[in-house]
Formats: sequence, structure tokens, C-alpha cells
Amino acid sequence: MKKWIKAARLRTLPLSVSGIILGSACAYHAVPSHASFWLIFGLCLLTTLFFQVLSNYANDYGDAVKGTDNDNRVGPKRAIQSGEISKQAMKKAIIITSVLALLSSVAVIYCSFGKEQFFEAIIYLVLAVACIGAAIKYTVGSSAYGYRGLGDVFVFVFFGLVSTLGVYYLYMHSIDLKILFPAIAIGLLSTAVLNMNNMRDIENDAAMNKNTLVVKMGYAKAKNYHFFLIITAVIAFNIFAFGTFTKWYQFAYVLALIPLFKNIDIVGKTKNPRKLDPELKRIALTTFFVSLLFSIAIILN
Repeated sequence: MKKWIKAARLRTLPLSVSGIILGSACAYHAVPSHASFWLIFGLCLLTTLFFQVLSNYANDYGDAVKGTDNDNRVGPKRAIQSGEISKQAMKKAIIITSVLALLSSVAVIYCSFGKEQFFEAIIYLVLAVACIGAAIKYTVGSSAYGYRGLGDVFVFVFFGLVSTLGVYYLYMHSIDLKILFPAIAIGLLSTAVLNMNNMRDIENDAAMNKNTLVVKMGYAKAKNYHFFLIITAVIAFNIFAFGTFTKWYQFAYVLALIPLFKNIDIVGKTKNPRKLDPELKRIALTTFFVSLLFSIAIILN
């Protein structure tokens, strides 16, 4: 059990639920029934957990098959790379986790739409299948999009827009366009985490033909791209806040933004990309805490 928990990389889970928490907070006051709110919220967290674990298992498998996980890779060894889990066993785990993710998705879709709103339910079912496919195809297969520089787009869409706006629609069955701002912010910060990971691994990725966006643009331009992601995310948060919040203490989320500027400073000064490894944890946890404080501010509005 320990090796499977390790392979699931639980430290990545706070980032994956950031959009869920934020989208739920936006719907908290307007949702018709608080009993249904907590049921949908719990199922959304469970579904997201399955999606994230599936993604981590699939990444472990895909990078191992392609040889990208090797002794030159920075960071802790993956499960297959270290020999703790075989490729065949990981493949079975991917299938099992995919089924669990789909079943959990069906449960939350049914709780939200019931039998009456069949069209919306079908759309969300297709979206759930797309999420499963995206989680797997990031590194698995000959057409893995993570090896073609498209990972940033998928992370922005699924971790930001789909996560935040998608969960909001599950509660409200409608969309408030102003929620686009926090959704975009979470998507950009999630993309910044991926960009940080890709900057750290640029040398090994280039050698293994994993053509991430960082490999394509180079380390110097990747830094500027990283600054753009973080600064634009901060702007998006503040646009929503200044147009919505009315009490001074609701702006406490600004304190959680401080580590982001520390990250910008460190990235700007770091010449050896391998030394960026500690910053991955900083920016991932900062994204989670920002979403948490921002969500509390929305609920207190």
C-alpha cells in the first residue's frame, strides 16, 4: 500500500482541488440547498482525487516507457523507475483508477442533474471522459501531448476553467461570467507549476525528445513566460476582488500572494534549472492557500 500511495504523489492533490474549492465558494450563498451543496462538494473532491491520482500513475507509466525517467532526471525517483512497481501493475492501476474516476463522475452528475436534465448530464459525462483521456494522454502513447508542448494548454483548461467554472455549474446550472477571473487565475498558477517543473527538467527533457513548451522556447524565455503567468494571475484575482469584496479583511488573501513574488525573484536569479526543484512545492502550496483564503473571502461577502 505504501508504494501505491507514494506513486499517487499526494503532495500534488492540494493544487488539483484549488479550482474545486474556489468554484464551490462562488456558489455557496446562491445554492438552493446546503445539503445538496455538501454532497456535490464531497463528490467533486473525490472525483478530482481520482483524476489526479490517475494522472500521476499515467505520467509515471508514460515517462518510464519512453525512458524519460532516468538517472538524469531531477527530483524523487518515480515508482516504475525505482523498481517498486512494474509497468504491468501500473497499467492495471491506471485502468482501475479510470473506472473509479468515471463512477465518481457519474455520481456527482446524477446528484446535480438527476434524470430531468438529460442534456446537461450527457455533456458532463463527455467532459468526464475527456478528463480521463487528458490525464492519460499527457505522457502515454505515441501522440502524448505533453511531449508536443501542449501540456500548458490542457493544464490551464482543466485545472482552471473546467475545475472552477465546471463545479460552479454543477451547483447553479448557470454561469456567472465574473467567475472567469478567479478561474483564469487558478489556471494560470497551475500552469506556472507545470512550467516550473518543465524548467527544472529542461536538460533531461530535451535529451529525451520531450518537447515541452520550455524546451521549445528555451530557459531564458521560459522565465519570462513564468513571470507572465504569475503576474497575470495576481491581476485576475485582484480584478474580481476589487469588484466584489466590500470588507477590508476579505483582502487577507493578498498575504498568500507574497510567496509568488519570492518565487519570481528566485527564478529570475537561478541560472542552473536543476536548483528550481524546491520552488515546485512553494508555488503549488501557495496556489492552494490563495484559493483557500480567496474562497473564505467570497463566503464572508
